[in-house]
Amino acid sequence: MLKFLKDEEKRTLLFFGISIPSLIISFFNIGSFPVDPAWIAILLCGIPIIKGAIAGLVTEFDIKADVLVSMALIASIFIGEIFAAGEVAFIMALGAYLEERTVAKARAGIEKLVHLTPTTSRVVRGNEELIIPAEQIKQGDILRVFAGETIAVDGTILKGQTSINQSVMTGESLPVDKGEGDEVFSGTVNQFGTFDMLAQKVGEDSSLQRMIRLVESADAGKAKIVGIADRWATWIVVIALLAAVITWFATGEIIRSVTILVVFCPCALVLATPTAIMAGIGNASKYGILIREGDALERLGEVKRIAFDKTGTLTYGKPAVVQVYSISPELDGEALLKLAGTVELRSEHPLGKAIVTEYKQRYGKRLEQPEDFKLLAGRGVYALYKGKTVYAGNESLFAEQNIPLPDELIQSAEKAKVDGCTTIYLAQNKNTVGMINLSDTLRPDVQQTVEEIHQTGIQTILLTGDAPQAATHIAHMAGIKETQSNCLPETKLQAIRTYQKQSQQVCMVGDGINDAPALKAAHVSIAMGGIGSDIAIDAADIVLVGDDIKEIPHLLQLSKKTMGTIRVNLAASMALNFIAIGLAVTGILNPVVGALVHNVGSVAVIINSSLLLNWRKLK
Repeated sequence: MLKFLKDEEKRTLLFFGISIPSLIISFFNIGSFPVDPAWIAILLCGIPIIKGAIAGLVTEFDIKADVLVSMALIASIFIGEIFAAGEVAFIMALGAYLEERTVAKARAGIEKLVHLTPTTSRVVRGNEELIIPAEQIKQGDILRVFAGETIAVDGTILKGQTSINQSVMTGESLPVDKGEGDEVFSGTVNQFGTFDMLAQKVGEDSSLQRMIRLVESADAGKAKIVGIADRWATWIVVIALLAAVITWFATGEIIRSVTILVVFCPCALVLATPTAIMAGIGNASKYGILIREGDALERLGEVKRIAFDKTGTLTYGKPAVVQVYSISPELDGEALLKLAGTVELRSEHPLGKAIVTEYKQRYGKRLEQPEDFKLLAGRGVYALYKGKTVYAGNESLFAEQNIPLPDELIQSAEKAKVDGCTTIYLAQNKNTVGMINLSDTLRPDVQQTVEEIHQTGIQTILLTGDAPQAATHIAHMAGIKETQSNCLPETKLQAIRTYQKQSQQVCMVGDGINDAPALKAAHVSIAMGGIGSDIAIDAADIVLVGDDIKEIPHLLQLSKKTMGTIRVNLAASMALNFIAIGLAVTGILNPVVGALVHNVGSVAVIINSSLLLNWRKLK
């Protein structure tokens, strides 16, 4: 039982469950009790409100909506209107609970970033290998990194060749080939082979630790939106007190003054925002959109620009074969693809896997196992197939094996590179026979999505870690006119902050760990939930559960509709409050009837908000 009561949400729901029947019994005067049952609602729901109001006034000198609620509660009790006090306490506690439910904060992303840092590393000293804690690595140490290991610090490769998965830092979908003299970053993963590296940026200076600090600082720098009722609370309190005091002096009837305080309680005002937002969240969930931050819809309505990551967001994040080019009279397209698939059958490289998958899907046939296979880290693969040596790889591999590349292939590969492709050359018995181009492919709904976003008056920009050619090609296909390429996490973060300093609020859409700082810093952020990293999801306000990017226009329209509903709720509730005050001043309303009348506004707000649940703009 104690464990149950320590859970704040369960305790609150229990208090509501007890308060509702107590108010019903009090209103209909059911049974005989020594004290009014409405006292239960006052104690369970009202005391926390009064404590919060006093704490805010004393410690922060802050006047919030609960100050007026507390005055109305105390005044109602003072003149013996216990039911009115209990009802007001319950309504306000319910409004506060709804607000809390819609503003949960996620911090797990920073913790997961910390866990990406390896705890140990292999240091080479003389002819001896030592495994030491990662925090003891010093600048100038020689580290040895095996296949599958995460790099502990930033540095430069001294010996060896490999491919590095840099998606943590750059978001690139494909591993990057690295050799002697190339730079490597902490948090990235060695895919193949073993290499020695010189440690250059260690501890807090490493790339991963800098990104952790970026996420923390971006989160701390994002302004939190204050509830509308609390924004106006000072004026509401002043007007209510003046009206109550003037009425008391003018009529000499304290009950009228108390009625004014009761009807001026901002119940409908407090419910206006959270009920609309919760209905908007319910609407979004029907379309695979998870809204994790309560005020995200409010912030989304203020956005002037949407920034997209490329890999995994606009594209699928996986390479696919886009061209098979044979220059051998003995090999047509199918035969060349079969040869490449056979050579790559035992490869763990994403490009090799993509070639194998393409052959199986395109022709529906099985591939034969090669007689021999060798992975040439950072360059390609070698295989023996039907007595012939076969090489598949990049230009470095062909130069190393003294295999000439015809000009027509080189020119075709250069043209493909402009379109964001990666080329795999093929040679049989040291004779070049063709090439296969692979590229990350655009999601089918991207063009229509971007066009619909532009129709709402919002501009788009592509922020990607890819090279300029690949970035420009994808942006052109998607219909995005503005592009920034070669972006590191801090580059994306700086781009977001630059726009927002120019009063252009930005929505960031991304999926990778490298997007986390920008997601945190943006005015509102959207993560791809299906393929996105846990850290990106934790950093975002909104998650597309099924990576369905075509729902972003609906989300933008829903935010505007939700804000419109909130404005209608506020106007209606305030109008009803002022009418009720007029009736209270003339003595037509007493505290109990006043509480019931003014709660008609709360019911109207809830009904109006509920209309959002099934709303969708017709095209």
